[in-house]
Amino acid sequence: MALVPLRPGRAAGRLLPVFCGGTRSKGASLSPGVPGRLGQRRYKKDVLPSPEGPAPSVSITEIRQYLRAHDIPFHDGYSCLHTPSLFTAGHADQPPQTAGSAPYTLFIDKTTGSFLCTATLAEGTWQDFQANVELQHRGIPPASSEEMEEDMRQASEDARCIWDRALPLWELLDEEETNKTKAMFGISLVSNATLKRFGVRYLRTAKSLVFPWFSPRNATLKGLKLVRVEKKGNTIAYLEETLPRIDSYHNLFGLPLIGCRDTELVLTGWELDALALHQAGVASLALPRGTTCLPPALLPYLEQFKRITLWLGEDLRSWEAAKLFARKLSLKRCSLVRPGNLQPRPLEALNQGLNFTKILRAALPASHKSIISFRQLREEVFGELANTEQVAGIKWVRFPELNKLLKGHRRGELTVFTGPTGSGKTTFISEYALDLCMQGVCTLWGSFEINNVRLAKIMLTQFAGRRLEDQLELYDEWADRFENLPLYFMTFHGQQNIKTVIDTMQHAVYMYDISHVIIDNLQFMMGQDHLSVDRLIAQDYVVGAFRKFATDNNCHITLVIHPRKEDDEKELQTASIFGSAKASQEADNVLILQERKLTSGPGKRFLQVSKNRFDGDVGIFPLEFSKTSLTFSSSKSKSRLKKVKEEKELLAKKALEGGVGASKKP
Repeated sequence: MALVPLRPGRAAGRLLPVFCGGTRSKGASLSPGVPGRLGQRRYKKDVLPSPEGPAPSVSITEIRQYLRAHDIPFHDGYSCLHTPSLFTAGHADQPPQTAGSAPYTLFIDKTTGSFLCTATLAEGTWQDFQANVELQHRGIPPASSEEMEEDMRQASEDARCIWDRALPLWELLDEEETNKTKAMFGISLVSNATLKRFGVRYLRTAKSLVFPWFSPRNATLKGLKLVRVEKKGNTIAYLEETLPRIDSYHNLFGLPLIGCRDTELVLTGWELDALALHQAGVASLALPRGTTCLPPALLPYLEQFKRITLWLGEDLRSWEAAKLFARKLSLKRCSLVRPGNLQPRPLEALNQGLNFTKILRAALPASHKSIISFRQLREEVFGELANTEQVAGIKWVRFPELNKLLKGHRRGELTVFTGPTGSGKTTFISEYALDLCMQGVCTLWGSFEINNVRLAKIMLTQFAGRRLEDQLELYDEWADRFENLPLYFMTFHGQQNIKTVIDTMQHAVYMYDISHVIIDNLQFMMGQDHLSVDRLIAQDYVVGAFRKFATDNNCHITLVIHPRKEDDEKELQTASIFGSAKASQEADNVLILQERKLTSGPGKRFLQVSKNRFDGDVGIFPLEFSKTSLTFSSSKSKSRLKKVKEEKELLAKKALEGGVGASKKP
C-alpha cells in the first residue's frame, strides 16, 4: 500500500518512543534507543518502494487458490490461514520434519496476505511468500539478511545491558524500599511470586519498572519496556519507554506463561493489569501499545484462543479500541468488558477487592445477530450519559475555543474544512491534526496538493515551535521526538482514483489502527476517471464514499474542499463549499477559515464553525498566525466567543418575546 510512516532516518541521540493508553501519558526518554527491527526477522533485505506504485492487494480467495495450486496444506483460523513453515527445514533451532508431520507454524494474514513464521520469526509480504515458494520448488533455500541479523543482535545487547543493571523487585536490599516502590505503582497487592513469574525488575537510576520481552522461540531477551510514575498535582501519569522503538516492539507481555492448551484469554492494554489478572488465576496478555494499536504481526500468537475477552481500560477511549480490535480478532470469539464504576481496569479491580469472575461473566459479546430491544443498549446509553466529557471526544490543546464549540474530536465523523485560496488552509489543518496526533490519535495524511517532504517540514516546525533553519544543531533532537508520533503519510500526489485512495485508507486502518484521516483536498479525487461523468455527480459519489468509510470504520475523516469563486468582499458561508449541497449535508462538522478583520479587535483570520451535528453549537473565534513557528493561536478569542454566544441568546430571547406579544393580539 502507498503508505509511508514518518521516519526521518537520523539515529544519533535517538529518543525512545512513548505512546499513551488509558491513564498513561507521554514523557521524556530514559535511555538512547537503537535503530533496527527487533521483533520479526525478514528472510531478505528490505528494498526501496517500487517506482511503479504500491504492492498489489490480494484477496483471501486468491491466497487459497495459490496454496491449493502448489499443494501447500492449510486450514482456516480466526484471522489467519495456518500452513507448515517454509523456513524450518535446516534451521539450527528446529528438528527435522517430514512433510506430513510438519507443524502449522506459518500464519498468513487473511486481510493483507502478509505472513509470519512463529518458529523462526521470518516474516514478509504475500509477494515475498510467493517468491519463496518458487525458490523452494527449485531447491534453493530461503535467504536471510545478515544486516538484519546484526541489527537484532545489537539491539538485544543494548536491552541486555539495561536488564542486567535492573534488580528483581522482590530482591531489593531494603524491604521498605520494596514496599514504597510497589505502593508508588499501585501494585502493593501484587505478590512477589507474581512479579517473579513475569520477571519484572526495577531500575533504580530511572525509578522505573522494567518489563521484559522474551522470544517465544527460545526465551532469549528481545526487548524491554520501562514504566515510571510522574505526579502532576493530584493526578498520576505513567510514562512508558520501549527498547527497541515502539513500531518494532511486538511484545505480548506474559506470552511465555501461556500454555499450548489454553483456549481462553483476557487481553489487556497494560502490563500491570496483566499482573493483576494472572494473580486472580486468569490467563492474560498485555498489548505492547495499549489502546493505541493492535499490530497485525501479533495476530498469529492469538490464533490458539477460542475465546478472547478484551478488558483494555476504564474510559470510553479504551471501549472504542476494544470494539476496533475485536473486528481484527474475529467478532464471534470476542467479548468486551465495558468500563464503569463497578468494572474498572483489572489492577484497580484487584486493589478494590472486586470479583474478577463476576466482571468477566458480565462481558458483552462483540457481535449481535440483531438489536431487538432497548435492554441490549441500556448500559451503553447509561455510559454515554455518565461520561459526557469522554463521549464529546479528545480535546484540542492548542485550540481551546474549538473545544467550546465542537466539544472534541470524535470517531466516525466527517468534517468538511474550507477557506479562501492562500488563506493557510493546509497550514491550519496541519496544526489541527498535529494537536490530536500528539495525544495519541493515530493519524493518516493524504496530501495531494503539496508533497510529503514540505508537509512534514511544516508539521515539524509547528511541533518544535521555532524555525529550525536557523538552529540546525537542534534538528536531530526535534526530529527524533517527532518521528515517535503515530503519524503516517500516503505517497500519492496529484489526481488520484477514489477506489485506490479508499483501499489505502482501509489498509492503514487495519495495519496501524488509524482513527483520523486528512484528505487535502477533494478536488484531487476528481481525476481522469470522472471526465465522462457530470462533475457534481462525481463529487457526490466521492463525498458519499468518504462518509461511508468514516461510519463503517469508526474513523474520523477531515476533508478539505476549495470554495466556489465568489466576491472577495463577502464572507464564506456553508453554501460557498464547491459543488452541490451533499458535502455540507453529509458532514457532521463544517469549519470555515475566514480571512476578514473582526470589528471587535485585530486579526485577519478567524475560524467559523458553521455546522455542528453533535450538539448544535456554532460560532467564530479569531486566529493569530506566527510566521516563525507556522502556528495559529487563539489567545484573544475568549471574549469574542462569549460575545457570539450572548448574541445568540439575545436573538432567541427577542424571538420568544415577539412570539408571546403576537399571541396577545386580537
